[in-house]
Amino acid sequence: MRIANLDNRATLVTDNGLIDVERASAGRFSTSTDVVVGQLDELRSWLAEAGPDVTEPTTPDELLGDARLGPVVSRPSQVFAIGLNYRTHALEMNLTVPAKPMVFTKFASSLGGANSCFPIPSSRVDWESELVVVIGRRGRHVSPDDAFAYVAGYCVGNDLSCRDLQMQGPSAQFSLGKSYENFSPIGPWLTTIDEIATPDSLEITCEVNGVLYQDSNTSDMNFGVGELVSYISSVCELRPGDIIFTGSPHGVGQGQRPPIFLRVGDAVLTSIEGLGCIRNVGVAG
Repeated sequence: MRIANLDNRATLVTDNGLIDVERASAGRFSTSTDVVVGQLDELRSWLAEAGPDVTEPTTPDELLGDARLGPVVSRPSQVFAIGLNYRTHALEMNLTVPAKPMVFTKFASSLGGANSCFPIPSSRVDWESELVVVIGRRGRHVSPDDAFAYVAGYCVGNDLSCRDLQMQGPSAQFSLGKSYENFSPIGPWLTTIDEIATPDSLEITCEVNGVLYQDSNTSDMNFGVGELVSYISSVCELRPGDIIFTGSPHGVGQGQRPPIFLRVGDAVLTSIEGLGCIRNVGVAG
């Protein structure tokens, strides 16, 4: 299944069109994607039995540029992010590949939709294409072998970063530097786990104004999805709707020679194989 947050309503995206989940189920399911991601088994069973009619005859490709697309989940209790999780990205930054996942957070108020605009608060705003994991079940101390049972699905994300604020002061300010408004765009929809055979082998790209800067594969991740879910759950309780930004491949602006950063009007197109794409534009801020 593909589930979008369309105009703040949980909406199934099918090849034949859109299905408003709450209306089609006569109120059995919520309008909120934050709630629905924790009910995927029930939703899947209902869909198989009811076979509801399409409420809007729009194809997935036509929906991609729709301004109504909000963040896949908008009120997660926790937003985790992983630093230096691609081997080639660590190399381009002249940093050592971590022996354990490097975990920080992006604040939930920074979440944006697939076509949201983001501010340019300084001259050092960077892009970072990322596979985003959405949690579907509550759990602690999850083993790597059981980790995928706790995953609702995946979406495309970009970990936009204000590098000067990120590195300001005697110690890094990762969370603040990556949490301006719409600095965490995710979308275009949630693709449930059964649709993606192996999340650790997906092509991932990022273009800025039509120029390809990031062109990699999630197989370059140092820690795969199962390992990340297990590691984070060894400390924190994972809850339905929680988000994990799994790290960015090489090709970020800071890694260019000389470095390149985003300016007002720049369009960032982030794509992941099987999940779709998001397009976000920088504005004065």
